[in-house]
Amino acid sequence: MNDYLTEKLTMDRLIQLALEEDIGNEDVTTNAVMRDYIKGRVKLICKQDGVICGLNVFERVFKLLDEATSVEIFVKDGDEVKKGQQLAIVSGDIRVLLSGERVALNFLQRMSGIATYTRQVVKLLEGSKTKLLDTRKTTPNMRVFEKYAVRVGGGNNHRYNLSDGVLLKDNHIGAAGGVRRAVELAREYAPFVRKIEVEVENLSMCKEALDAGADIIMLDNMTVEEMKEAVAMIGGKAVTECSGNITLENVAKIKQTGVDFVSSGALTHSAPILDLSLKELRPEKEL
Repeated sequence: MNDYLTEKLTMDRLIQLALEEDIGNEDVTTNAVMRDYIKGRVKLICKQDGVICGLNVFERVFKLLDEATSVEIFVKDGDEVKKGQQLAIVSGDIRVLLSGERVALNFLQRMSGIATYTRQVVKLLEGSKTKLLDTRKTTPNMRVFEKYAVRVGGGNNHRYNLSDGVLLKDNHIGAAGGVRRAVELAREYAPFVRKIEVEVENLSMCKEALDAGADIIMLDNMTVEEMKEAVAMIGGKAVTECSGNITLENVAKIKQTGVDFVSSGALTHSAPILDLSLKELRPEKEL
């Protein structure tokens, strides 16, 4: 998803679906209390320390409802923000501000939470060569937003989807009849420019993947000591990656192993949201 226009079109379509899901036929509450156009403004306030991410998506929610909406933003994606900090002011039709509030915050809170969690993990890996990767363990239809948030937090993206690369996991290996056969079939089918990654669960499988010529060997759910042995066995003949229940609590131990990459599904499936709020909505004539 590196092409800007493709990414923007994808985001717009998904934001539109989120708005349709939330508003339905109408925002009956807003329409009950606000019958006509009145211009107003509301403040975006940070309620806890963290890393902000998704400001363009936050703004786009309101713009899709009404292009005339103005969003004045005082920070940028990737900035560390503090509790009580004012991050933006949204101005426009009060009906739009009210109807778009929840969807805009849902995106911004989720993406900021992922960026915050990712930044914490990245800091724990400082001082080592090990780089942090995400996974495909994302919320359905939120992948483009969540993987962007990982990048903003300082992490790196693994495959965006199944067409992006060959990753032979345990069930692929079982279906093929073994590591060597799975690698042979992948080499035969995939273009020569594709790297072939193999997930291994023990040192025996690791040696088999190495002998079969795997480009990347993923060490799955191994102990720190097993990973050290595997990295020594591979000896730079393949790129190394470790995975399996990698969290904020245990990632610091991983940099002792010398692996090139660590992939963590927790970045996207377990990161808590960053608490943000739209406050002090007022008609402009009262300001």
